[in-house]
Amino acid sequence: MTDITHRRVLKIALPIVLSNATVPILGAVDTGVVGQLGQAAPIGAVGVGAIVLASVYWIFGFLRMGTSGLAAQAHGAGDTAETGAILLRGLGIGAAAGFALILLQAPLVWGAFQLAPASAEVEGLARQYLTIRIWGAPATISLYAVTGWLIAQERTRAVLVLQLWMNGLNVVLDLWFVLGLGWGVPGVAIATLIAEYSGLALGLWLCRGAFAGGAWADRHRLLARSAWQRMLAVNGDIMLRSVLLQGSMTTFLFIGAGFGDVTLAANQILLQFAEITAYALDGFAFAAEALVGQAVGARRPAQVRQAAWRSSQWAIGGSVLLGAAFLIFGPAIIDVMTTAPDVRAEARAYLAWLAVVPAIAVASYMFDGIFIGATLTREMRNTMALSVTLYVLALLILVPWGGNHGLWAAFMVLNLARGATMARYYPRAERAAAPSDAFAR
Repeated sequence: MTDITHRRVLKIALPIVLSNATVPILGAVDTGVVGQLGQAAPIGAVGVGAIVLASVYWIFGFLRMGTSGLAAQAHGAGDTAETGAILLRGLGIGAAAGFALILLQAPLVWGAFQLAPASAEVEGLARQYLTIRIWGAPATISLYAVTGWLIAQERTRAVLVLQLWMNGLNVVLDLWFVLGLGWGVPGVAIATLIAEYSGLALGLWLCRGAFAGGAWADRHRLLARSAWQRMLAVNGDIMLRSVLLQGSMTTFLFIGAGFGDVTLAANQILLQFAEITAYALDGFAFAAEALVGQAVGARRPAQVRQAAWRSSQWAIGGSVLLGAAFLIFGPAIIDVMTTAPDVRAEARAYLAWLAVVPAIAVASYMFDGIFIGATLTREMRNTMALSVTLYVLALLILVPWGGNHGLWAAFMVLNLARGATMARYYPRAERAAAPSDAFAR
């Protein structure tokens, strides 16, 4: 491993920040294109269909994180063959999961509309959208493994290229299929489907170095029981941790809905600030994943500490800037997001909470990256369970006392608890790099 410099951290982080910035743009284009049809139903159908698939695919996000940590360690250890084998195992999981979703599409779609019923017209169009888009599941889930592998190699510029290609092609095809050919909602779905498979093809080309030499194709290595057990354990821990986190966010929304439509709308707008925070700080967390993982693989505890600290320095600085920006420009951003005077006033009343979210949440984001790199996924799962327990207690105490302010205070408790509980286990990240147990759990 070369020295971990600030320049190296930024070289990994900045492309991810730019890549994340393209994500909401695609959703806006999808909505805007069908909006030109002059009807409400197509807009609702694309929105519902996209949310359903995003929720299903989100379950498999563990594959991105698990692949990143394991591949970074193999890369740090100089084990090129194992690095390629990890990618191939990830692609295998992605393909299997994707084809399983295709086979289970009927009950999945039925269940989605039982949970979120829509008008007959919207449901009919959304079903058309989903029955087309679901065929992209093997590509979409496999791309999680591709992205994780590229991050592990510090090739985040390739991740940016991949994201720009997919989103750019999707936008061009959206315009052609919907406005040019008049295909309506199915045109949006077909555009995305083509973009997903073209993205997988490009991603595999970008990862071609993993297959150089052919050592990765050793059947005994590829099918090694211990390697599969470790990969499944790591991914299983991350999945459980993510389910707990998503459950916490869903609980936040449900409780907020009980305060009325205006407060619900205000909370939804303010949560976009929290999402911006996550997108902006993800780049530094990903840098920690790659650099800590490589240091563990190379058995260099001092470099684990150096990687954790240098990436965190930039994240802390970014969190302060984000908080200041939210405080200064937050009212203007709220005004852009809604024209309703009552919603604007309600969102402003709680804006101060969002100004401190980046500073409070930054520790949890960075420890996530550090622990993924060190594959301390069991610790991630356990600390999330403890944090969610504290969050529930905070909800029971603070919401009756402070209403929506109490709800936001409980949200702060969740983020503080995540950072504090993981900090307690940080020494294990350095011990994971010790020569005697570099790959032990």
